[in-house]
Amino acid sequence: MAMYTPSYQPSGDEIAIIDTSKGTIKVQLAGKDAPIHVGNFVELAEKGFYDNLKFHRYVPGFVIQGGDPHTRDLTPEEVIAGANNPYSGLGTGGPGYTIKEEFTTNPHNVHKDGALAMARSQNPDSAGSQFYLCLGPQPMLDSGYTVFGQTIEGKDVIGALRVGDVIESVTIENKAE
Repeated sequence: MAMYTPSYQPSGDEIAIIDTSKGTIKVQLAGKDAPIHVGNFVELAEKGFYDNLKFHRYVPGFVIQGGDPHTRDLTPEEVIAGANNPYSGLGTGGPGYTIKEEFTTNPHNVHKDGALAMARSQNPDSAGSQFYLCLGPQPMLDSGYTVFGQTIEGKDVIGALRVGDVIESVTIENKAE
């Protein structure tokens, strides 16, 4: 799969507004620490890529994960039904490209409660569109997954999210011109 470098250059001031079926989450994006991940996330959000995707993975006390385009045309009930089926294909979708890891270069790559990070497969450079939000600190992920934001509002919403809940939209505030 092709490696992609986003053209969007983050200023470090960007805030992602993630509107979900359970409420709104605001995340301060780490554009200076993880410019490739933030640039990619901003570009996908601006294209409407995340609109109407569903969260497809929930592990209590660990993470809630979304951003798989395979969930777009499924009902919440279908996502719930497929969540524990290894043959459903949920968790395998992406934007058609991958981005370079930044966990080795991000000086603040810490999975705190409410951290926003990119999911990936075994290849460190395999992230694309799937992201997760930490349900509590997850320091064991620091050396293998890129953190690219920290929740500043809506941790209660993150805690209420479950498989099948909808990402209604992702918009970006304070975008660089």
